[in-house]
Amino acid sequence: MTEEAITTKAPERPARSNSRGDRGGQRRDGGRSGGGRGRARGKTQQVREYEQKILDLARVTRVTSGGKRMSFRCALVIGDKKGRVGFGVAKGADVQIAVEKAYRQAKKNVLTVPMVHETIAHPVWIKFGSASILLRPAPKGTGLKSGGAVRVVLEYAGVPNIVSRVLNSSNKINLARATLEAIKQLGAEESPKATE
Repeated sequence: MTEEAITTKAPERPARSNSRGDRGGQRRDGGRSGGGRGRARGKTQQVREYEQKILDLARVTRVTSGGKRMSFRCALVIGDKKGRVGFGVAKGADVQIAVEKAYRQAKKNVLTVPMVHETIAHPVWIKFGSASILLRPAPKGTGLKSGGAVRVVLEYAGVPNIVSRVLNSSNKINLARATLEAIKQLGAEESPKATE
């Protein structure tokens, strides 16, 4: 071999740059822009008539002879914040399935809250399971003075002024059901007056 053959260099390549302009606008993900969001644009999302709030989401287990079966339990409050509210509890293999089932169940159990002067007509005392709640009317400007599950139900029902008291329980599902029972009782007592 001659010295000339050893010292010859390979032709120089142009220096690579990290700027996008040098790559001609090509992307590593196959040229798609928007991170794959383009596929969902064709689908129109359903506009729901009720707003929803997940009150409780828990992973629950059913023990069978074959072993443990895991599922998710969702407690959901729905309402239009204009006097209608519903509550549903459902289980599913996936969180999304449980939420959808709870929404469908809540829609079947929608109640209308009878309101007088932006509050309820009279005090109501209800016991559901071990949960006891008291709902009392409040003057304009008081706001929603309640907490926990009771507050969520009354907020989604659209009651602007009310005072509540909870005794003996911190179980969200029982408190939500007790609140709905109180609303039912209000409606039952208001209906005879409306017919007179």
